[in-house]
Amino acid sequence: MEKDLLIRSIQFLEEFATEKRKNLINENVDNRTRYITVALENIFQPQNASAVIRSCDCFGIQDLHVIENSNEYTLNPDVVMGSSKWVDLHRYNEKDENTLDTINSLKEKGYRIVATTPHTNDVLLPDFDLSKGKSAFFFGTELTGLSDVVMNHADEFVKIPMYGFTESFNISVSAALVLNHLATKVRRTGVNWQLSEQESLELKLEWLKKSVKRGDELLEEQFRRWGIG
Repeated sequence: MEKDLLIRSIQFLEEFATEKRKNLINENVDNRTRYITVALENIFQPQNASAVIRSCDCFGIQDLHVIENSNEYTLNPDVVMGSSKWVDLHRYNEKDENTLDTINSLKEKGYRIVATTPHTNDVLLPDFDLSKGKSAFFFGTELTGLSDVVMNHADEFVKIPMYGFTESFNISVSAALVLNHLATKVRRTGVNWQLSEQESLELKLEWLKKSVKRGDELLEEQFRRWGIG
């Protein structure tokens, strides 16, 4: 959608939204990022899967990529608490090798593939260099970790510092720790982490459509009045 039409559509739907909701949307759009993204490989526990999408929303991560090789990604509404409305969920489940499909798709978009694993000593999380470019952080299951496909195609490996006997955190805790650190650090690095103007307008419109009752229908009716469509 062209910029002028996006702005007109936003202004139209804002007439049906409360002032509080409009302010919240504007504030959250300004804090959203695609500089960092998350990919989950073959997660099978709904509670953990749901906790990760909630963490993405809380830390301003707009995209969550889900690889469904043998396990379908399901959400627990009691854990998600509505966060899935505000995060773009990308599912990869149509190829023979969905993991490689995800990796190739993200690399085409300019992302570094970063495997989070306790089994390598490449880079500790506090030492990870965000200034080198966009990064996609891959998380695997608690039982088996990331697949060999991810490990063989990863550009970098990141390890969360740990000081106890237990080998690793569960996936929801790992994702929350990583995102908390990165979301804070990226805002201090001086890199261009925010959405582009076009992305911001598109996201603001999508959020307004979800916030306004019958938002899609109201906008379609208005398009007909404008002679569009």
